[in-house]
Amino acid sequence: MKRLILLCVLFITIVSCESKRAVIDNKDTATQFQGDTIRIANDELEYEVIVIDPGFNTWLLTNARRRGYYSQNYLESRNITWVSEWNNRAKNPRTAQNYLMPIDYQNGIDYGYEVNYLLYNYLTYFQLKNNIRLGGYVPRM
Repeated sequence: MKRLILLCVLFITIVSCESKRAVIDNKDTATQFQGDTIRIANDELEYEVIVIDPGFNTWLLTNARRRGYYSQNYLESRNITWVSEWNNRAKNPRTAQNYLMPIDYQNGIDYGYEVNYLLYNYLTYFQLKNNIRLGGYVPRM
């Protein structure tokens, strides 16, 4: 399992942007796909999620529930629990190699539906793919 994780390029982060970007197509959220890289950005809130993981894009398109299936509150509650555990493991020297960096996701900030949707689906994908549980809730498709 460690080899599989080390072979896969795994990088997920939520970062605060320094400057405000132009809104694409007059929407608050822009989605861009490039190969195995997915970028979801809420330009109005100045937050983005970048996922680089071979296979996630295909999994997202074929297995994830449609947008709107889950409420934003549902997604946020799962994300808070899973990100908290992810960050604990990222800081632990024994498990840090599986979690390359902490995720800057804070309770009480409205990241918007798309950011929460993508983060929820990535964390679900990560748990199912690696047979790892981040605690709290069992991932489901």
